[in-house]
Amino acid sequence: MKKEFYTVGKRDTVEIEVKKSRFIANVSSENTEQGALEFIDYIKNKHKDATHNVYGYSIGTGSEVQRFDDDGEPSGTAGIPVLEVIKNMQLKNVVVVVTRYFGGTLLGAGGLIRAYSKSAKLGIEKCGIIKKVQAQKINFTTDYSFLGKVENYLKSNDISIFNIDYKDSVALECGIKKEMLKKVISEIKDITNNKVSIEVIEDIYIDIPMG
Repeated sequence: MKKEFYTVGKRDTVEIEVKKSRFIANVSSENTEQGALEFIDYIKNKHKDATHNVYGYSIGTGSEVQRFDDDGEPSGTAGIPVLEVIKNMQLKNVVVVVTRYFGGTLLGAGGLIRAYSKSAKLGIEKCGIIKKVQAQKINFTTDYSFLGKVENYLKSNDISIFNIDYKDSVALECGIKKEMLKKVISEIKDITNNKVSIEVIEDIYIDIPMG
């Protein structure tokens, strides 16, 4: 697992108009190429009557898969500019589909590059950029008498609590950055007088909003 990477925080859409042509950017974070292709198909079906549905995507924390398509626009004026925006912003697991409804005025190569690049950039910015940080999913199981102290400790240290399971004992499922893990486990043991069961579930990424 890569220690950290940047991606978009949600799906969103932005529309701009350039010389009466409408450019609609739809952006999504996808962890697999299959997910990216399904998102592209969804947008294409939504805009079946569009003149072009251009896309670019980068999948994998090491940008292992990068693809683009001009969808009938002059070569190099649409898909590549969209992909270049993703790469220049150093984003991973991002797919951008820019739909164009032709407005009757030719934009020329430079105009197309600027329009598709601007659409992609605005779409990404509207989604918001987040940092994904390597972490571990941990389960802390302890007595109910310690629940308040443990919960307050986790929240005060900005540790995400995914779930609290109330049974004979109480179990808190959390996401903890790897560099914090030893410290957190030690302090949870102190808080609970060592009356805690700790289960390491799996490696995950947790979201850190940017700006």
